[in-house]
Amino acid sequence: MMRPSRFPGPRPDPAPGRRALLAGLAAAAIARPAAAATEIRLDDAFGGIVLTKIPERVVSLGFTTHDTLLALGVQPVAVRHWFGDAPGGIWPWAQPLLQRPAPVLLNGDVSVERVAELRPDLIVGIGSGITPEIHATLSKFAPVLMHERGQATYGTPWDSLARRLGQALGRAPEAEAAIAAARRSFAAARARHPGWAGRSAVAAYSFGGETGAFTRSDTRGRFLAELGLVVPEAVEQRRAPQGFYARLSPEDLSPLEADLLIWISASGQMAEIAALPLRRLLRAHREGREVVATALVSAALSFGSVLSLPFALEALEPELAAALDGDPATVVPSARATGIAP
Repeated sequence: MMRPSRFPGPRPDPAPGRRALLAGLAAAAIARPAAAATEIRLDDAFGGIVLTKIPERVVSLGFTTHDTLLALGVQPVAVRHWFGDAPGGIWPWAQPLLQRPAPVLLNGDVSVERVAELRPDLIVGIGSGITPEIHATLSKFAPVLMHERGQATYGTPWDSLARRLGQALGRAPEAEAAIAAARRSFAAARARHPGWAGRSAVAAYSFGGETGAFTRSDTRGRFLAELGLVVPEAVEQRRAPQGFYARLSPEDLSPLEADLLIWISASGQMAEIAALPLRRLLRAHREGREVVATALVSAALSFGSVLSLPFALEALEPELAAALDGDPATVVPSARATGIAP
């Protein structure tokens, strides 16, 4: 089962700050060869795995786990396509770390036969949605690393994922370096905008007749938390069984009452968002505090990885600053460009 998201977009060049970050990650990966390991044991929700050597042929079945592998300097043999038209399933924030030959792109449901043909010595199943039956069959060919006990199928935080893969691949220092680089980006933004701390914020969507908001445990909610922003309790109280979003009635958008409202959008969705009858009654709309994430930035937030979140931050920071400056007369560029500004 896939998490809902559909946000293709163009491929801009990485900005200077991200170029330095990516260059540092690449240099660290080149400088440090994978060390031999006597034995690595990792517990997970499906039982756990034992590795007697550092894996060299890694198949990434998680819809987003290839981002983290690339951040650690690991070139996966194959990656899983989630959505969009990014070449080879690798989005712009991760492309600079990709080497040739490009990974095999796996589309649709997991094919055990196709994975076996790739001769992996580690299969990353975190965030893949594979069933226990498929897991058991894949495990006959290679260890299959899943999410930790107690975590939702798609609920592994970005930093936990980096540490977990770093453990499995003998690249714990690279994992800590990648996490630290991402956290520095967020810390710098918080320092530039101390007034954001404790303000309420919601990342919302409206697509195919369904309107909703993302909870604190979702990648978009975690992005807001990294900036000191807080998802309202009203969203948490409407959490769906899947845990990462709250479905809302078009007749009651009150959970979206917040100091900041970010619309997660894709091409062609803005008309539906603009047409929501009660949106114009929201305080965020009346006071000009709506932000529209482009299709590409929405995809970065959906991936929610150690690479994509700093990418999203760099794109959104000016928009958030305009929305949260306390002056209703300040125009938020994305709201004006998409025609939803008051």
